[in-house]
Amino acid sequence: MHRTQIYLTDDQIREIKVLSSRLGVKQSELIRKALDEFLDGQFSQDWKADMRAAAGIWAGREDLPDFSRLRAELDR
Repeated sequence: MHRTQIYLTDDQIREIKVLSSRLGVKQSELIRKALDEFLDGQFSQDWKADMRAAAGIWAGREDLPDFSRLRAELDR
């Protein structure tokens, strides 16, 4: 484990202290857990499933330009 220094607002410090006391865990453990949850949300373990889930999300939209025509114009 590595030690690092961060700056927190007064509100963040106050809320971490309250939560730490209520849960009976160290403040550093709360911060590590929050960071882990944030990072897990940012970096999916199964990016292929994420790509499959995103497939077709623009299907049926009528507010998008004709990309084939735009591409043809750019190719000229």
